[in-house]
Amino acid sequence: MTRAPLVVALLGAALALNGRAVPGARLPGQYLAPPGNVILFPFADLAGDTTRQVVVDRDPRQYLGHPSTVLLEDGKTMLCVYPEGHGKGALRLKRSTDGGLTWSAPLPVPANWSTSLETPSIHRVVDAAGRKRLIVWSGLYPARLSVSEDEGVTWTPLTPVGNWGGVVVMGSLAAVRGAPGHYLAWFHDEGRFLVAPPQPATPPHYQIYQVESADGGLTWGTPHAIASSATLQLCEPGFVRSPDGRQCALLLRENSRENLSQVIFSNDEGRTWTAPRPLGLGLLGDRHVAAYAPDGRLVVVFRDSNRASPTNGDWLAWVGTYDDIAQGRPGQFRARLARNTWGWDCGYSGLHCLPDGTFVATSYGHWTDAAEPYILSVRFKLSEVETHLDSPEHPAPSAQMR
Repeated sequence: MTRAPLVVALLGAALALNGRAVPGARLPGQYLAPPGNVILFPFADLAGDTTRQVVVDRDPRQYLGHPSTVLLEDGKTMLCVYPEGHGKGALRLKRSTDGGLTWSAPLPVPANWSTSLETPSIHRVVDAAGRKRLIVWSGLYPARLSVSEDEGVTWTPLTPVGNWGGVVVMGSLAAVRGAPGHYLAWFHDEGRFLVAPPQPATPPHYQIYQVESADGGLTWGTPHAIASSATLQLCEPGFVRSPDGRQCALLLRENSRENLSQVIFSNDEGRTWTAPRPLGLGLLGDRHVAAYAPDGRLVVVFRDSNRASPTNGDWLAWVGTYDDIAQGRPGQFRARLARNTWGWDCGYSGLHCLPDGTFVATSYGHWTDAAEPYILSVRFKLSEVETHLDSPEHPAPSAQMR
């Protein structure tokens, strides 16, 4: 079968140079010009394959957004938390006991989950004695935390963890290697929510913050900045650890839309971090979430933010290796998981690989024209996706398809 690669840097009617307007452009602003050496990606389009899709929650009268998911150790129990609204809004919680194939009705939650101000996130944590917990974060100021000691059946109310806050708290959370009960977590802020009263800068000065817990996620220290730039708007850190466990990386959204997405690395469990450097063009996007396949390959899901891309604004998966990221290589292929029918509003995701190698990616988006956004899962194995790379049934998108 002949594979016609997808030109990720646009070479068709959606291309814009020198800021000129483009017919049919979906978002305003400057466009990224194509690189000197155009990188070609094999591409699979899964957006029309409804057999892979599971609706987690949909309410025709309610915007449902920004899910976060956790997979428990049995490899089949999942929990999903998400707001009734764009980030801000009452939180809903659902459970799946079959690896995301079916979902419960909304579960009972504390009354003050209705006061959440920001995109929630849910995480598994374990203390030094081996006691397991689930925690849910809600950000802005002050950052608040809810804890479950019984696998999500009951929860404490959202409670401030300190006199600080931030945006997308926590964008990522990870265990410290060799230190049971110790965790690092990351978020961003540009002075609006870190402290009260707000101290925003003009122009905005985005910084990535790190915070640590030494007691299995019950209490957290004071955030400190680990990455910033006078020319980059760094935000929404997505954590991934190298296969040998020795290096940590944070994949970063670049919010000015004038630069590539970025990455920073740590070789000492977060004590120090490198300066930001660009990710490859195939990972240009927002809210990167990563998980490994059984064969060691890496899957990263995100929202495509390249305005010169025919899948701009859609929910994508990138497949490659950790070394591809570390060495700045393009990776192996990309796949569109779902087509977002309205601008940029989608792509905050949960991502898990089940024991049989099935990935369960969960996001919100405007998956249906002229309807409120809802929560959708897409299920796939890499071997299945590879059989559809640029096939007649799953052609690479073009600018004319938008």
